[in-house]
Amino acid sequence: MGLNNPSNFLRALAIVVASLVLGSHRDLLKAENWSGYRGPTGQGLTTETNLPTEWGGPKNLHVRWKTPLPPTVVKAEADRNQSSPIIWNDRIYATTVYWPAGTKHDEFPEQHVSCYQLDDGKQLWDVTVPHGPWRLGDLRGGYGAPTPATDGQRLYVAFGSAIIAALDMQGKLIWKQELKDSTAFDVAFATSPVIYRDSILMHCGRNNKLSTLTAYDAATGNVRWEKKQPTLAFDHTTPTLVKIAGKPQLLVSGSSELQGVEPESGDVVWFASASGDVPSPVYDGSLVYSDSGRGGPGIAVDPIGMGDVTKTNIKWKIPQIPEGLGSAALSGDYLLRLHTPGVLRCFNFKTGKELFSSRLEGVSTQSSPIVAPDGVVYFASAGKSYVVKAGPKLEILATNDLQDGSEASPAVAPKRLILKGSKYMYCIRKD
Repeated sequence: MGLNNPSNFLRALAIVVASLVLGSHRDLLKAENWSGYRGPTGQGLTTETNLPTEWGGPKNLHVRWKTPLPPTVVKAEADRNQSSPIIWNDRIYATTVYWPAGTKHDEFPEQHVSCYQLDDGKQLWDVTVPHGPWRLGDLRGGYGAPTPATDGQRLYVAFGSAIIAALDMQGKLIWKQELKDSTAFDVAFATSPVIYRDSILMHCGRNNKLSTLTAYDAATGNVRWEKKQPTLAFDHTTPTLVKIAGKPQLLVSGSSELQGVEPESGDVVWFASASGDVPSPVYDGSLVYSDSGRGGPGIAVDPIGMGDVTKTNIKWKIPQIPEGLGSAALSGDYLLRLHTPGVLRCFNFKTGKELFSSRLEGVSTQSSPIVAPDGVVYFASAGKSYVVKAGPKLEILATNDLQDGSEASPAVAPKRLILKGSKYMYCIRKD
């Protein structure tokens, strides 16, 4: 080709750059499938920069479509249904739980998994998953909290009746496993499945030193390994899968400890004394942040360490974060944490210094936020939503309300937000 010739060299360079960009774009598209709780990173992070900030109102601004959820279609009594929708390519998947007409709340409800077309919201299928062994006596947590996950081959779902199951992408049940020691769960079971390679990881926080971390074979449901977690109890946290020092690590926040766990074996690499029983940890590449959704201190930990790092690696601490069941948002140097009664607090993530505290009237403190790369943070649900700009002072970009409030967190597709309400699911898109 003659690379000594400047034009040939530039042509070759352009081909290399184009191939690199194409490869990166393919990886990005794969990564942007909203494949589980809080998306592909487990931290609510998206690469989308063209998401709408305004929606709803008298003219249903930017509401591309809305579709009724199964309890609405059959006019049934719905569970709390906190689970969030997930997206794989051009399909949306969601779980719902309801009691058919004439069924009492002290009986098992129906557990549903549904699939919808992304473009128009058309329901493609709806199937039921057999219930597990636990009939709830206290419905504060409900049966429908866990968010499903997918690897594009199968859907992995969990329900509060203490069951985990896998379906194919057309809704056919492949396997199911009952979660043992269900009566030791505290009020409810709310942890979502986490996919690691060809395993499904389930953290089950139980009382009476019966907590476990279990790896199921994704194809068969067979238990590959199970680790007891006697120092953890009564939490509902979905672990966050990250890379630390180039190696995968599962961040597990429990009622008494924050742990870094080796996801291949379940072995604990490091731990720090902490309280955390609902929100998922977040990580910026240098510090891990965790707090308790029921109220307690928040801590930032350097995860490079072994064993007990409580005295050496906790870099700063917030004395008290009041109750707030949603997870934190991390955007650059800013940590945003929303808690009851709709108070948004912002901290410098390097130092823990509080920058502001402001009330967001009517916002859901149980839905977890979405963070765009331009510093736009979505405290969004199908009810009252706020879109803010991350920074040292509160900057509200928009407020929205679809008047279909729920506790589900949003999902992201190219140019779209998918919001799951109490009665309907909505697609928000500008163009």
